[in-house]
Amino acid sequence: MIHQYKLDGNNIVLDVYSGSVHVVDDLAYDVIEAIDKGEAEEEIVACIADRYGEAESEVRDCIADVRELEAQGKLFSPDPFAGLASKLKNRSKDIKALCLHVAHTCNLNCQYCFASQGKFHGERALMSFEVGKQALDFLVAHSGNHRNLEVDFFGGEPLMNWDVVKRLVLYAREIEGPLGKNFRFTLTTNGVLLDDEVIDFCNEHMHNVVLSLDGRQEVHDRLRKDYAGNGSYSRIVPKFQHFVEKRGDKSYYMRGTFTHFNTDFTNDIKHMADLGFTELSMEPVVCAPGDPYALTEEDLPVLYEQYEKLACYMLEREREGKPITFYHYMISLDHGPCIYKRLSGCGSGTEYFAVTPWGDLYPCHQFVGDEKYLMGNIWDGVTNTALEDEFRSCNVESRPACADCWARLYCSGGCAANAYHAGGNINAIYEYGCKLFRKRIECAIMLAAQRAND
Repeated sequence: MIHQYKLDGNNIVLDVYSGSVHVVDDLAYDVIEAIDKGEAEEEIVACIADRYGEAESEVRDCIADVRELEAQGKLFSPDPFAGLASKLKNRSKDIKALCLHVAHTCNLNCQYCFASQGKFHGERALMSFEVGKQALDFLVAHSGNHRNLEVDFFGGEPLMNWDVVKRLVLYAREIEGPLGKNFRFTLTTNGVLLDDEVIDFCNEHMHNVVLSLDGRQEVHDRLRKDYAGNGSYSRIVPKFQHFVEKRGDKSYYMRGTFTHFNTDFTNDIKHMADLGFTELSMEPVVCAPGDPYALTEEDLPVLYEQYEKLACYMLEREREGKPITFYHYMISLDHGPCIYKRLSGCGSGTEYFAVTPWGDLYPCHQFVGDEKYLMGNIWDGVTNTALEDEFRSCNVESRPACADCWARLYCSGGCAANAYHAGGNINAIYEYGCKLFRKRIECAIMLAAQRAND
């Protein structure tokens, strides 16, 4: 399977199963397209020689070059992974990551919050240290040979339960050495409660910190308000700038959400870059179709254009010596996720679980509060084994709609939660998200190819 497209003056050919990327001239682009369609060589020679005014010998040489790449396994390569997804996923019985919902409450009242302002459609609650400690013990006990264990502190707003977060981190640091484990912590925060004490602790112990900012003040304040109806931009931006300054070279991300109200989201990325932030992410809102801020089919051409503009903007900054990182464009042409990850996906409900303040286990944070997806608890482990089997069988091959998609080894079939909310089951697809994902990958590949040529 190959995928061909044109972007920013580049003719790009992706060989899906080998991962080879070719940036070619117009003649080679058309020759590859004709061969892929199954056209006979003499037909290709006559048609393309006439189209470009080239001698037939030049076209034949190009065809020979393409056939040589095919012989090397770099074009038209067969699928060597067919049937492997379930076999690989069923081999893994260990848990390597937890999302700890330390706070089912929040000090903001963001209109688009999928978690119902942090309550996850239930009661407000804070996780106790005892529940969190048991969650960490549960993770260690079920981690098998995994040394690196990922723990995300999530909410709501986790800083509303900061003392418990600190105690849990310090507990993990006490036990990890003797047990041969290494805890890598991530904190996601809206920034309202950030102060120097939080910043210093995060810089010492947090592998990554995710900071929520939607970009320009008018965009951010439109939906990210407090309970009095006031926007939060002016309160958090100085704190985020102070945090990033003290963070140094350690990982962080500014994580924004774009909606129908800011389909020109590249301007929000530029604004955040102007504020001094270089590690950036903007996610499309996922909500009910009838919500006023929901993305529409009419928005798609604008969003495609924005992703292309963003890629070009990033190239400009790199050439000026002022690079920024965009999460969805982080791709390497030399190496990447192993084939297990490419086929199996994120591991929700098998290798990764969300833990509520009461110790219940859900497949991931986006399922929390939906009792159909309650999988067990941190004392008894996974008790809903039928649901576990359902998630274990969920992969890129279990989704019929993915069979002919050129991006299938980049998205691994997509997000199970988005599939469920869009199509009613975890083996469905979220088509709108698929369209945006494919455009992002096209832009990411173009960026990587340009960097290789610069």
